[in-house]
Amino acid sequence: MAAIDDFVADQLPCRRADPDLWFAESPDRLERAKQLCAHCPIRSGCLDAALDRAEPWGVWGGEIFDQGVVIARKRSRGRPRKNPVAPAPSVVCA
Repeated sequence: MAAIDDFVADQLPCRRADPDLWFAESPDRLERAKQLCAHCPIRSGCLDAALDRAEPWGVWGGEIFDQGVVIARKRSRGRPRKNPVAPAPSVVCA
């Protein structure tokens, strides 16, 4: 039975892909990790265990954790703009 468990474990996305993907700083890479988790057979168990442990960060069970809390998405580094950016003026040739 242990051999089957090892075989299944080796097929999990978090075991097959780059492990750093699940702990990346880049929001795009974290979204990629979430996509890979989407069809994982142990996704719900992984998420439940991460919630129980209050994982400080990373992607667990297809969700992003930050300071032990699930967040919808991670923002890019830096401060958000205070004012919206004005659209570029249209150039009309006569």
